[in-house]
Amino acid sequence: MVGNALQMEGILSQARLGFTRPRHWQVESAKIQVRFRQSPALYAERSNLTVRLNNRHLGSVPLNKTADEIGNVLFDVPANLIEDFNTVIMEVQQHTSADCTDPTDPTLWTEILPDSQVVLNYRPQAIALDLTNYPYPFLDRLGLEADQLTYLRPQKVDSSWLTASGRYQAAASRLSNGRPIQTRLVNQLDQLNGQDRLVIIGTPAEQPALGDLDLPFAIADDQVLDGDGAPLPDSVGVLMVTTTANGEVPVLVATGNDSAGVLKAVQALVQPADRQLLTGQAALVNQLSEVATPDPRDWPGHLPRDVRQVLLADLTTQDGQPFQDQTVNGLPIPPAVEIPLKALPDEQILRGSKFTLRYSYGPGIDPRRSSVSVILDGQGIGGERLRSADGGTDSVTVDIPPELVTPTSSLAVQFYTFPDVAINCGAIPDQPMWGAVHSNSSLDLNRANVVDLPDLKRLQTGFPLTAPQDLSQASFVLPATPSDGDILTLLQVSGRLGRLSQAQSVKLGAYLADGLPNEARQHNIVAIGLRDGFPLPEVIQGGAGLVLSNQFGRQLNQTQMQTFSDEAGVIQAQVSPWNNQRLLLGLIAQQPAGLTELQQVFTQDALFSRLAGDTAIVQRTTPNPSIFNQADYQVTTLSQQPTRTIDRRGPITRAIAFLQANWILLPGGMVLLALLLYGLSQLFLNRLSRPEGIQ
Repeated sequence: MVGNALQMEGILSQARLGFTRPRHWQVESAKIQVRFRQSPALYAERSNLTVRLNNRHLGSVPLNKTADEIGNVLFDVPANLIEDFNTVIMEVQQHTSADCTDPTDPTLWTEILPDSQVVLNYRPQAIALDLTNYPYPFLDRLGLEADQLTYLRPQKVDSSWLTASGRYQAAASRLSNGRPIQTRLVNQLDQLNGQDRLVIIGTPAEQPALGDLDLPFAIADDQVLDGDGAPLPDSVGVLMVTTTANGEVPVLVATGNDSAGVLKAVQALVQPADRQLLTGQAALVNQLSEVATPDPRDWPGHLPRDVRQVLLADLTTQDGQPFQDQTVNGLPIPPAVEIPLKALPDEQILRGSKFTLRYSYGPGIDPRRSSVSVILDGQGIGGERLRSADGGTDSVTVDIPPELVTPTSSLAVQFYTFPDVAINCGAIPDQPMWGAVHSNSSLDLNRANVVDLPDLKRLQTGFPLTAPQDLSQASFVLPATPSDGDILTLLQVSGRLGRLSQAQSVKLGAYLADGLPNEARQHNIVAIGLRDGFPLPEVIQGGAGLVLSNQFGRQLNQTQMQTFSDEAGVIQAQVSPWNNQRLLLGLIAQQPAGLTELQQVFTQDALFSRLAGDTAIVQRTTPNPSIFNQADYQVTTLSQQPTRTIDRRGPITRAIAFLQANWILLPGGMVLLALLLYGLSQLFLNRLSRPEGIQ
C-alpha cells in the first residue's frame, strides 16, 4: 500500500495514500491492514494511530509496542465506502511523557511498513463494449496495474501499419495519464491471455484473423462489407469493438478496405475532437477534419513563448489548471507552495531574470523568527522576514540564477510561521498560522532562443522530437524486414513521446528502410534496428563517437575492442545530415537482447531520466532486473559528436548578447574605434588643407 516504508514524525503527523477501484469491480467486502513499527520511547497512554478512509473513521489503536515488536491491525471497511478514487488517511499523535513532550525530539516516530495492504473482495462485472466508453476497457484509468495492450502482427508489416500503430500507441499513452502501458506482439489469437487488451490494425487481407471474430460488419473475400453485402469504399475507415471467441479478451479493430481507410480509422481514435463522436459497437469513418499543427514552440505546461513578463496566473499547474492563489497552513513549517517554472527546451534563461513574489500571511506570528523563502529546484535563491505580528501583504523580488533553470524546473515558496507564543509541551496556539502566494506574482524573464544539438538530456522532455507537439516532425525508420524487437522499440518510443506531448492529434510517420521519402528526411529521424541490417548504416557507422562493428566489436576514437558477447543497447544522437536543424537518433544493438534494453529505457522513468550527452550505452547488471532498483541497469553516457548551436535570435539581439558575454573586450574595442575615427578624420583634414594645384 505504501511502496516503501512511510515515516511519520513529530507530535502530530498525517499521511495520505490513494488507491482506485477498477471500473469493472463490484466490491463486496474490504479490509485495510496496517503494519507498523514505532519508537520505543513513545508514551503509550498518550500516543495513538488513527486510520480514516474517505474522511470516515475506521478506528484508532494505541502505540504501545516494544522496540522489536511489529504492530499489526486490521480494519473492516464497509463495501459502500469504496469509491472510484479513495484516500486512506493515517494520523499519529506521539508523546514521550505524560506531562511534557519536546516537539523536536527525534524519538517521536512511527513507521508504516510496506507490507501494509488494502484487501478487496470483489465480483467482476460484465464489460460493456461500446465506443462511447473508449478508451475503456482497453485503458482503465482506475486500474491498479499497468494496462496491457497487445497488437496482432499482420502477415506483412509495411509503413502504413507502422505509422498507424505508432500513432495509436502515442495517443494511448496520452490517455493513460502517466500510467504505464505494457505492450507486446502476438502472431495468433491463441497466444492471448485473460489480461490482454487486443488491438488489430490493418485490412482484412493483412489481418486474416478478423474472419475468426464475431464482428458487426461482415468480412468476405478480404473485404469489409456494408449492410447490403457490398464492399465498403476503399477510403472509409471502420472501427469495431468485440471480444475473442471465448469472450475473455476485448478486441479493438481499426480496419478498412485499403491502407488509407485503416489510417483514417486510427486517426479517429487519435484526435479527441473526433473520438468524442464515436458510439455503439462499430463506426464508419468517412471523413475527418484536418487538425492544424501547433507552433513548434507552443509547449503546454511550459513557460509561455515570446513574452518577457509572465504572471503566475499564466502558468499551468500539474493538474492542467491555471495557477491560482494558494494558501498553506501549518506549525511552524507549512507545506511549500509549488510553482512550475519549466523553460522551453529550445531556450536559455539569461542573467537579469527576476521573480517578484506577492504574498500575505496571518496574524499571531513572531517576526523575529518567521520568514518566507524562495527555492528553485531545491536551492534557495532569496527571501525575507515576515515583518508584522498582525499579518499583512508584502512582496519580495529575487534574482533567478540562469544556470539553475531547466525544462523541468519548479519554484517553491516556503513559509516559516513561528507563533508569537512559545510552543510548550506540544500545546498548539488557538490561532492558525497561514501564508498565501498570490497569482499576480510575476516573472521578468530575459530569454534567448538558443539550443545545442545533440543533447540526450533535452530528450527527457521530448525535444526536439516533440516539436511540434503533434509529432508531425518525427519520423521513424525500421529495417526492410522488421523483427518483433524493432516494432516493440518503435511502440515504446512513440509511447514515450506521446506521454511527453499534448496536442489535438498525432502525425508521426514510420517507414521501412527501402521506403524513406525525401520529405521525411527533413524531419527529426529515429532509426531502429540491429547493427546488421540497420536502416541507416552509412550514418551510424560513418559518424564520430562510438561505433559498433561486426563480431561484437566496439570502436571509440582510436580504441578498438572485441567482446565475447554484446547485449547492450546503444542510443546515439547526432545532427541530421539532411537537415542541420534536426536530430538523427539511432537506437542500435548487436543482439535482440539489446533492443529489449532500449525498450526498458523508454518504458521506465528512472532509466529515461539518466540519459545525457550524445551517446548512452544501456545494459542490465543482473539477469532479472527490478524496476525499483536503478543499480540493476548500467547507463554509460558519452559526449563525442560535434555539436551545432541553433540560434534563432535576431542580429541586434545577438550583438547585444555578444557584448554582454565579452564585455572585457569593450574598452579595447572603443579605443581601437576611437583611433580609427581619429585616423580617418586626420586624413580628411589633410586633404582639405592642401593648397590648390598641389597633388
